[in-house]
Amino acid sequence: MQKSPLLLLMMLFLGFNIVAKNKIERIEPAFWWAGMKNTELQVMVYGENISELRAEINYEGVQLERSVLVESPNYQFLYLNIDKHTKPGSFDINFTRKGKNVLTYKYELKQRQEGSALREGYNTSDVIYLITPDRFVNGNPDNDNVEGMTEKSNRNDLNGRHGGDLEGIISHLDYIDEMGFTALWLNPVMENNMTRTSYHGYAITDFYNTDARYGTNDDYLRLVKEAKKKGIKVIIDMILNHCGSEHWWMKDLPTSDWLHFQDGWKPTTHLRETNVDPYASDYDKKMHADGWFVESMPDLNQSNPLMADYLIYNTIWWIEYADLDGIRMDTYPYPDKDFMAEWTKRVMTEYPHFNMVGEEWSVNPAIVSYWQKGKHNADGYTSFLPGVFDFPLQEALVKALNEDDRNWGQGLIRLYGMLANDFLYADPTQLVTFPDNHDMSRFYTQINEDFDLFKMGMAYIAVTRGIPQIYYGTEILMTNPNSDSHGEIRSDFPGGWAGDKVNAFTGKGLTADAKDAQDFVKTLLNWRKGSNEVHKGCLKHFAPASGSGIYAVFRYSDEKAVMLIMNKNAEDKKVDLTNYKDEVIGGATTGVNVITGNKVDITGASINVKARSFMLLEIEL
Repeated sequence: MQKSPLLLLMMLFLGFNIVAKNKIERIEPAFWWAGMKNTELQVMVYGENISELRAEINYEGVQLERSVLVESPNYQFLYLNIDKHTKPGSFDINFTRKGKNVLTYKYELKQRQEGSALREGYNTSDVIYLITPDRFVNGNPDNDNVEGMTEKSNRNDLNGRHGGDLEGIISHLDYIDEMGFTALWLNPVMENNMTRTSYHGYAITDFYNTDARYGTNDDYLRLVKEAKKKGIKVIIDMILNHCGSEHWWMKDLPTSDWLHFQDGWKPTTHLRETNVDPYASDYDKKMHADGWFVESMPDLNQSNPLMADYLIYNTIWWIEYADLDGIRMDTYPYPDKDFMAEWTKRVMTEYPHFNMVGEEWSVNPAIVSYWQKGKHNADGYTSFLPGVFDFPLQEALVKALNEDDRNWGQGLIRLYGMLANDFLYADPTQLVTFPDNHDMSRFYTQINEDFDLFKMGMAYIAVTRGIPQIYYGTEILMTNPNSDSHGEIRSDFPGGWAGDKVNAFTGKGLTADAKDAQDFVKTLLNWRKGSNEVHKGCLKHFAPASGSGIYAVFRYSDEKAVMLIMNKNAEDKKVDLTNYKDEVIGGATTGVNVITGNKVDITGASINVKARSFMLLEIEL
């Protein structure tokens, strides 16, 4: 029977609607590289009813091995195998229905940079400068407020957006370089399109894009490129534990187990001890690892293999895309611990000379050491993480400087005792040491704004084993005297905004002590750049005698020794050199004062160290 023209029109209209309702909104990652060691790639495709379509690829060396459909009809997870010999180029991912093409996405396999797989990460020769981008320099006021970004700039709000950006950092790389910093760690710059308190960067709403108030992905690449021209490495800050509650996928989650406690958030207990506790209950383990930090940061379920792969490929994408030199991993003990082992293994297999440091905020070195590569743990847990932050030493340093050395077990003997715990670590040289960071009170505040102790502490950080990290503004004695709120701790760097009365870049308006501190740190770090003994030398320290207030630390090779003697006493002290000569410096006759450049005679039986000060000598052996 012949169909009427009206019926035909209705059928055509309905058919058009069936096709029209399919569209691609996101593909992550949007491109990849030929020649990666791991030939597998997960590509997440998101779009209206995309699961109704069949994906097809026809490109030599690329095989679509499987397509994973999930509870939401708007996702497909494609798993590609890309042969190691596949040539760079573009190919179509066709989405078909009943053999007819409905949608096409042109996917690009880029050419890897030469030597990409052998890239060298940051190492013990580096000093890391940590910056909270929103609070450093406002280089482009035009991006302070961006259409579509919900939180607007308000510099009067301690917890608001202040306008610092990537352009501001790029335009002040000279300052960072001249100060002696050789690596740059930025708090996360990925999109945080949250309604409030989004400046810190730890509530990511898009894992593949830079927050528009900082700039673009191209701006981030430009920062890396310009930094490398000055010999400055770049470390990305990543979060695998959680995302922001305004992340784009929160309105349409792929699966019912994409998040922990997906039906209703529950806070984490923060009992990181459950990771190592041989007696821990399953309940306690779960409530630590699966609980949310806050209601605005949903906890990601890395036990879901699709989520696990998504996070791993996102990590590798950023390393390759941005030519990065390292990763700082936030909240390292909070995600699924077996996933974290797999994540570190996959990344370090792809880039065997890369470097990463994990945040385990515990002052117990037995807990911190658990996560480091090479540690033989009683429970058999194997990690591939090269480095961890040395929170135990940071706490010991502050207490050692503040405490009365006449009380047994306090003062500098506490610092000695904590360093003696290095037997717990598989490789203590890979610990990242620091006087403070973005989550704690400023170092100068912690030591009660005592300038003598500041210099002593900074000298110790520069000389002891590990990789130093300095928070922006520490070099000019920034403080948080009114509160320990993060907003105040992360105050604006003076001179980073037009009209600032104080400018730390030029020295205008700085107090005498702040300028002295800046010059001191500059001298110390630029000297450290060339000290092979500090980078790779042996370490030996001499325990403070009870109540002496004297502590000596040596870094040395066969050719040279670096001697640091700390004197916390209110008077000058003549320090006996006998043991130092017997074990380290031998018959050397002179040393060079690292800070002043003056020669110092060390032929006598003792050396004078000024009150509440230190002696830092470089000695030819």
